[in-house]
Amino acid sequence: MCGIIGYTGNRQAKEVILSGLKRLEYRGYDSAGIAIANGAMTLLKDKGGIDHLISILPEIRGKYGIGHTRWATHGPPIKNNSHPMLDCKGEIALVHNGIIENNVALREELMKRGHVFRSETDTEVAVHLLEEFFEGNLEDAMRKTVTRLEGSYALVAMHSKENGKIVGARNISPLVVGVGKRENFLASDVPAILEYTDRMIYLLDGEIVTLTKEQVKITDFEGKEIKRSWQKVEMSLEGAEKGGYDHFMLKEIFEQPRAIQDTIMGANLNAESGYTLGLRPETIKIIACGTSYHAGYVGKYMFEELAHIPTTVELASEYRFSSDTTSKPLVIGISQSGETTDTLSAIKTAQKRGLDTLGIVNIVGSTMTREADSIFYTRAGLEVGVAATKTYITQLIAMLSLAIKTGVATQSLGIDDARRLTNEMKKLPKNVRSVLDQSDKIFEIAQEIAGARSMFFLGRNINFPVALEGALKMKEISYIHAEGYPGGELKHGPLALVTDETPVVAIAVKDQTHGKMLGNIGEVSARGAMVIGIGTEGDRELEKYVDHVIYIPDVPPLFTPVLTSVVMQLLAYHVANILGCEIDKPRHLAKSVTVE
Repeated sequence: MCGIIGYTGNRQAKEVILSGLKRLEYRGYDSAGIAIANGAMTLLKDKGGIDHLISILPEIRGKYGIGHTRWATHGPPIKNNSHPMLDCKGEIALVHNGIIENNVALREELMKRGHVFRSETDTEVAVHLLEEFFEGNLEDAMRKTVTRLEGSYALVAMHSKENGKIVGARNISPLVVGVGKRENFLASDVPAILEYTDRMIYLLDGEIVTLTKEQVKITDFEGKEIKRSWQKVEMSLEGAEKGGYDHFMLKEIFEQPRAIQDTIMGANLNAESGYTLGLRPETIKIIACGTSYHAGYVGKYMFEELAHIPTTVELASEYRFSSDTTSKPLVIGISQSGETTDTLSAIKTAQKRGLDTLGIVNIVGSTMTREADSIFYTRAGLEVGVAATKTYITQLIAMLSLAIKTGVATQSLGIDDARRLTNEMKKLPKNVRSVLDQSDKIFEIAQEIAGARSMFFLGRNINFPVALEGALKMKEISYIHAEGYPGGELKHGPLALVTDETPVVAIAVKDQTHGKMLGNIGEVSARGAMVIGIGTEGDRELEKYVDHVIYIPDVPPLFTPVLTSVVMQLLAYHVANILGCEIDKPRHLAKSVTVE
């Protein structure tokens, strides 16, 4: 989940690398470092974020270099564990994203041969292997090095005696080449280098790339050259800027109406041909992690309601270890980055079992777009905040669109009903705006709960997963302990924890669960809890049961998760902001989880 950047060209490398690292900081911010060669190797790294690195960085001149921002896995976030890593001679610098699983055995082997290790990281074995294998050509040394490594890695290295050359290697962890005019780039993600070029080459597993300012050469691990053309990316650099908002997260919350509209347009539900799916699954299994898992959980209710197809949801990290069965579901994998290691591994497991796979992904050209049999693109645009907002909302739109298509394919849904649902879906951007207009009111409520140590989020049926997501948002950016539960489960244990110091957020929209939710609200109110209700416009009954109420527009029940989720996002954001938390970069977390 670390961020990598490399540059070779005619510019001063320092400015390019620091600019790229700023845009990669969502991938990790425990420590950061930079190495630039100009006849000799100059390296500076330290614990802390990019701003700290910039503050201590002296003038460094040189036209090729590498940089890294770290999310700690092996070894705590201290200076010695920061990247780049150097070999014993100080001639080779290397950065790494991933986990080298056989690092302990390699470390022992290398130390016996006299190598001196200065860090506790798994990464350092790679730079010492490069040192052993280097005989004047870094590309050859990299090819020999990767044969010794087990696990996941994106490696980028340079040698002070090979002027202007940078070499990268990929296995599982993402790496993209940026093609410029008499300059070339390497990075973990497109945004790091989009300021300089929109021409990208996505490396695949088992490939090595060698860059000079004039040339991009790709080979496989055996040395066979691979010809691949660059792709022009349709991503705006504006997404990497805050645009006047205090935080990326708030900006991205307010970008959701446009993201929803773009994703609906991309779903192509405007003509009868747009309701074709090409698949008629008997069952569906949705696999994902974190927020994407919650989106998939909402999707379960949509598929079962509209297509009458039994649907299960499973954590991707667990699916890999599940037993194969006689069931042959369509497996839907959800990953906003398209690089989530657990989800990619689950997709591969499903394919080994002979199952059809469909990926829901936000990033064109990402690994999932090549691994899954078919792809549904969400169109959220670049999301920088670690806490997913607009990518999650567009995943809900993807779920709804696919459920409609599947319903038509299985003849559980007629074309007229599909068109009616599509027309309702097209109203969602306007309805989300009406929720966003209540941001000030939600801020006032947030002031009353910001001092809580623990919270509960309650929902039923399709809004139960929204309660899970609301609790996740609250704890990941405000650090308040929060749990999501189905309303009916309170009396089976959790109610013991409810006191007058435990705020409860209850989703009680007008659907088939409304009466039961009012009863659940009564249970927590009787224990003294302050209750924040989320209800449907016009529902005056709810006001009698809660301390505060936030209304969403009156929409069909299947559409309510989109609106109730936005309320949850704003509530978590305002609480975290009141508490002075680092909202865009919550502790211990990173944006794209590319390690297991």
